[in-house]
Parts: sequence; C-alpha cells; structure tokens
Amino acid sequence: MTGVNEFSTLTFDCYGTLIDWERGILAELRPWVDRHGRKDLDDDGLLQTFGTTEADCEAETPGTLYPQILEEAHRRLARTWDIHSTADEAADFGRSVGRWPAFADSATALQYLKRYYKLVILSNVDRASFALSNQKLGVEFDRIVTAQDVGSYKPNPQNFRHLLADLEKTLGIGKHQILHTAQSIFHDVVPAKSVGLSTLWINRRKEVGGWGATPVPAVGGAAAQPDFRVASMAEFVALHQAHLRGEAI
Repeated sequence: MTGVNEFSTLTFDCYGTLIDWERGILAELRPWVDRHGRKDLDDDGLLQTFGTTEADCEAETPGTLYPQILEEAHRRLARTWDIHSTADEAADFGRSVGRWPAFADSATALQYLKRYYKLVILSNVDRASFALSNQKLGVEFDRIVTAQDVGSYKPNPQNFRHLLADLEKTLGIGKHQILHTAQSIFHDVVPAKSVGLSTLWINRRKEVGGWGATPVPAVGGAAAQPDFRVASMAEFVALHQAHLRGEAI
C-alpha cells in the first residue's frame, strides 16, 4: 500500500470524525450537571463517563434507535452522578444530535474528497438524526448506512459486514477499494480491520490526548493500528494531495 489515492471509496464514521460530538455532548451535559449542583465534575470526566455508558446501552439494546439510547444514557448518568433527572431532560438529550456542530474543516474537506472518491457513511445513529447532521456537511453521500439499518451498533463487526454487502450490491464496490476513515479506534478501526478493511485514523484528540467520549479499545497491538493517521480532515486532504504528487508521508 503506497497511498490513500489508491482507493475509490471512503467510508466515514460521522460522530467524532465529521461532527464534533464531544463539543455537542458537553454543550448538553455541562449546563445540566451545573444546574444540579455537580460543578465538581470536570469536562473529561463527563465525556469519559458518557462514552462508556453510551457504549453499554448500545451493546445491551442493539435494536433501540439512537435517540432512545441517548435517553437511557442520560438516565444512567443521572444515577451515576446522583442527579434527580426529569423525563423532559432525558428526552431533550435524546433529541440533541441535530444540535451537535460539525468540525470546521469537515464540509470543505468532504467537498474536495468528493472529486476523487465515492463517499459513504457508516454511523451509529438513526436515519432521522443523521439527516439533521448531514445538513451541516455540505455534500451528498453516495450511500448512508446507519445502526437503524443494521440493527446493531459499532463496534459490532456486523455493521461492517452489512456495509460491505451493501456496497457490493448497490455500487459494485469491493473491500480492496475501500478506506474506512474514522476517529474512534474502539468503534471503527478495530472492527474495520477485523473484516479486512484498510483504515485511516482521524485523531481529533491529538493535541489534548486521552480518549474523551470514546471508550478505550478492548484490544491493542496490530489489531488497533490504522494504516494511515492524521489529526484532522484538513490533514487528510493534505495527505491525499501529497500522495497524488507521489510523495511518501
């Protein structure tokens, strides 16, 4: 493998990769915990506890739509932090995906990449929630596969097997043509590699470190090592341009 330009198709995670879910989550949780007297909880703690709680909810009830996953996560967070949460607060958090902002470089980078690749979404949400986010991303994706379509949530490898079957059937695209692009080692890089996909890690937390709202990967070593790594979508564009020029980076 010599460059990202060798692939015909990019499959993208959305939340954490294209949509700044950590900023969106904090915008919802920070005022809530402060209002309930838990200003002692720092932002990293909020994100880490949310990340493990959300992943548990997805694993336990894989057929549940994402707004209801968020509602249940909110109820569990309330119990964890000893907060008396109302049904309205949980429901409002469940509807919050559409309020989460895109990263500043996402739309411009996607518009550039669209000139060279088919663009596909593989996301851990429902179709209605993704449609709200899609309005912020500035491109039309060639295919969209959500947890609602599959009936399970990443990191379940079934989501990736479903994606591969869908792309083979609808677009005639084979595994070797695909580069899976994502921020989460836990949700994306490990399971994508397990089904034989090449991977590119968008390490959005490179400057701050830690895992944030993404759980720590359950495995390490080669199984968690992406084929390419950059810190942003803008860096991905720069990497693509360098590979087009024949430069090895």
